[in-house]
Amino acid sequence: MTPPSYSVRSIKLVVKGADVLVREYTLDPGERIPWHHHTQVTDRFFGLQGTVVVETREPAARHLLEPGDSAAVEPPTIHEVTNGGAETCRFLLVQGVGQHDFNPA
Repeated sequence: MTPPSYSVRSIKLVVKGADVLVREYTLDPGERIPWHHHTQVTDRFFGLQGTVVVETREPAARHLLEPGDSAAVEPPTIHEVTNGGAETCRFLLVQGVGQHDFNPA
């Protein structure tokens, strides 16, 4: 697994298996997970608190996730995740099925 090249308030490991990774992210206002893609895993985002913005390139899309909302990004779609509000946001990220990687774009 390639180490991330970004910093956010917190990342809590929920489940780690051979081909599935589940983490809870907390982002302060202005924080982001920069543009990247994955070779095998689909990212499934579940909004827990605040507004999470998931943007993709080709196809260009912008998803605003409030608590209870979800979105998925399939490989190898380039995407970025940001805090879309003035308060802390939290989301659950389920990644699988396959080998996890983080490829900056």
